[in-house]
Amino acid sequence: MSKVTVATYWLDGCSGCHMSFLDIDERILALAEKIDLVLSPLVDNKKFPEMVDLTIMEGAVATTEDVEKVKKIRKHSKIILALGDCAVTGNVPSMRNSFSLDEVYDRAYKENVTIKAQRPTLGLPPLLPQARPIHEFIKVDVFVPGCPPPADAIYYVLTELLEGRTPNPSLMTRFGK
Repeated sequence: MSKVTVATYWLDGCSGCHMSFLDIDERILALAEKIDLVLSPLVDNKKFPEMVDLTIMEGAVATTEDVEKVKKIRKHSKIILALGDCAVTGNVPSMRNSFSLDEVYDRAYKENVTIKAQRPTLGLPPLLPQARPIHEFIKVDVFVPGCPPPADAIYYVLTELLEGRTPNPSLMTRFGK
């Protein structure tokens, strides 16, 4: 039996969802028998594969670069799982949405800087006017809320998907839990 190919991706967020994924502890060994983790911040490969069975995405879409990435990932993934409140609703990254981009940039690069306060012009992808949840840009197949979702919820959802069933994450977690 061939393994299910899985990629994980981190957008604008804190990486807490990836840490919660690791919190499934020894159960990760059971998953390792069934999945091949082909791309993740947790592995060395940084090039998105031609096609994966499941991509787990954490974080909000906050930059023009994020938009390009999520669209590319959608084209190369059979199933997209939005993991955590930032991916599902925009959550913490969207707290900046009530401010103008100039106010956001000034706060980050001028107001809180004591030496050479200036907005970077190179190497910084442009911010979108608002940080948004993933589903506003691409089709998402499974939504797993939580900040971060509990390890038990992540394990439940993954094992249900691996068994070919449609998980009901609301049995295990909810927004903000």
